Amino acid sequence: MTVKTAQARINLANIIESLLGYSVTKIASNGLSSSNEQSYGPQGRIKPLYHINSDNSILARAQKRQDLLLIKQQQNIEAILSMAMSFCPDVASSHRPDADWVEHFVALCEDTSNESMQTLWAKILTGETLNPGTFSIKSLQTLKHMTQREADSLQKCVSLSGYNEKDDSHFILLGFYKKPSLFDLLRKGNKVSLNLGRTGISFPDILTLMDLNLLYRKEIESAVLKAGQELTLSFLSQKVTLKAKSSDLVLSYYKFTQTGDELSKLINFPINKVYKQLINNALEGEFELAWHAIK
Repeated sequence: MTVKTAQARINLANIIESLLGYSVTKIASNGLSSSNEQSYGPQGRIKPLYHINSDNSILARAQKRQDLLLIKQQQNIEAILSMAMSFCPDVASSHRPDADWVEHFVALCEDTSNESMQTLWAKILTGETLNPGTFSIKSLQTLKHMTQREADSLQKCVSLSGYNEKDDSHFILLGFYKKPSLFDLLRKGNKVSLNLGRTGISFPDILTLMDLNLLYRKEIESAVLKAGQELTLSFLSQKVTLKAKSSDLVLSYYKFTQTGDELSKLINFPINKVYKQLINNALEGEFELAWHAIK
């Protein structure tokens, strides 16, 4: 047995003991090889080589496992609530979160042990306390089933997402094209696209958010912009105003769903610097771009 294999088995034994409250022990060898017929049970199954090291009844062992689970859940809840208190500013608030919403919140967050994920839960409770109705039960259910890797994908994509105040939504700008006229029907084939791969965002990251219903699956196009028409996007501490130099311009983007919009509010991440440069390079020919710091 290699050291690596031994370490894996030790790790597994530690996991089992943390779940059950009892250690796992190897059954004493009787000198028989695993291929000997006496190593098999009445139904032809191989007899286990390990057993739980306890003389307590199965009912007592089940109760202990349940107690350990309740303790862990209580620890998770208390950690999240304590974080929420530290995040909450000392400001006036005229309403309290709905009581049923709070019950759902506690039931859904209690199994979260990862500290980074606990931080997201704490921010949700703080946000809902400051402004009840900010986060839906659907968003809570989505977060419960998110892994840390999926949360990382959301963070990456948030660094590319601009907030459009007019329709209260986030989207990832992908590029634009000029709507073809009767005299130039092939113009759309010359679409200008932003290469998101250069920003460190992979297509699997995008697909992950689509699978979680945080991004709409289809690329969306804006209404046709007229010359002089403006669109302002906010990126945490910066915002950019795009002013069309000519008419018939159409922007394309990935739009966040309502759940995606809500969970995006939990992540304070500055705009991806490479993405900002891509926007400047791709749009400067047909748009006037003005970047401003958000105070």
